[in-house]
Amino acid sequence: MLYHLFDYIENTFDFPGAGVFQFITFRAAMAVIGSLIISLIFGGRIIRLLQRLQVGETVRDLGLDGQIEKQGTPTMGGLMILAAIIIPTLLFARLDNLYIQLLLISTVWLGGIGFLDDYIKVFKKNKEGLAGKFKVVGQIGIGVIIGATLYFSDDVVIKEKTVVAHNQQELFDQKTEVDQYEWTESKGTKTTIPFVKNNEFDYKWMLSFLGDKAADYAWLIFIPVVIIIVTAVSNGANITDGIDGLATGTSAIIGATLGILAYVSGNTVFAGYLDIMYIPMSGETVVFMSAFVGACIGFLWYNSFPAKVFMGDTGSLALGGIIAVFAIIIRKELLIPILCGIFLVENVSVILQVGYFKYTKKKFGEGKRIFKMAPLHHHYQKLNYHESKIVTRFWIVGIMLAVLTIATLKLR
Repeated sequence: MLYHLFDYIENTFDFPGAGVFQFITFRAAMAVIGSLIISLIFGGRIIRLLQRLQVGETVRDLGLDGQIEKQGTPTMGGLMILAAIIIPTLLFARLDNLYIQLLLISTVWLGGIGFLDDYIKVFKKNKEGLAGKFKVVGQIGIGVIIGATLYFSDDVVIKEKTVVAHNQQELFDQKTEVDQYEWTESKGTKTTIPFVKNNEFDYKWMLSFLGDKAADYAWLIFIPVVIIIVTAVSNGANITDGIDGLATGTSAIIGATLGILAYVSGNTVFAGYLDIMYIPMSGETVVFMSAFVGACIGFLWYNSFPAKVFMGDTGSLALGGIIAVFAIIIRKELLIPILCGIFLVENVSVILQVGYFKYTKKKFGEGKRIFKMAPLHHHYQKLNYHESKIVTRFWIVGIMLAVLTIATLKLR
């Protein structure tokens, strides 16, 4: 909004300083500041409002240390996160950018699903919340919207370096072959695959048996993959949100990493140097992700141990979905198993626990467990680790995975 206002002021009145809004880095910094202000200044008021409305968490006694003390802690704090993401984005991002529009739609859509779930739990006193099938339908819906838009929209293109000439240059009295490149624009379903020299994968290759028609039907692969990624990552964030500050801090680390990847992918200089695909207009998403990281850090002020507020599904489903959609937009979705390793492990621990219990019960008549409790963070709680220690160590692992993810730009 402010970008368009100051662009008009600069073009119409040539007002000094108005051009600063043309810089993504400036607007990204303002988005961080704006999201932190919203979280920190208005967060306390929102918590007090939730307390007055008696929007408290209902805690089941699972025998975990310090669990009962959390009874009645305000939930639905994800509304703080949503506000701290959406408002700065509306103020500082280019609203005519397709990627920004998709990210805003995803935030509202998934936040809305989470809000319905929390509303049913808190106000309708139904501990089950929104039925799982309705959550899945909502996740599939946003997956279809994102996948179809990215595939069919003419605004979604990539540019790759191609060699157009070989020149010889003299350097220290020696002739050296120097390739001359230019950026070639194309549409398609190419994405980045880690640890491979020519690190590009095209979904149409999975339909190679169709020959020349493979590109026309690549959406049959691409859209379902988008749906699976959005559903898996949003549920992973939801499962991870089990102890104070874990999902919030992990999401901030992931968000900062995605912001770096978006910046280099949306800048011709860095994309050329790193020899990665250049994605026009994707640099603008850095403004959105800056607001995302600021919102997570601001919420962590109140959500760190001992938490004064929980984000609920309103926040966790939105955070996971945003991460998934953002990674797909910048063609880095195949890096998610590395970058979102914490979410992945938490998800897998639940799947293994349930699967092994059912298997052993069917085979031996008595169910057995791999972990003392799932998801994984509860297993460590059962081992008498304090939850702040668990969270800190998970963050450290998350930072290591983030560094590895960035390193994949050169580790091929």
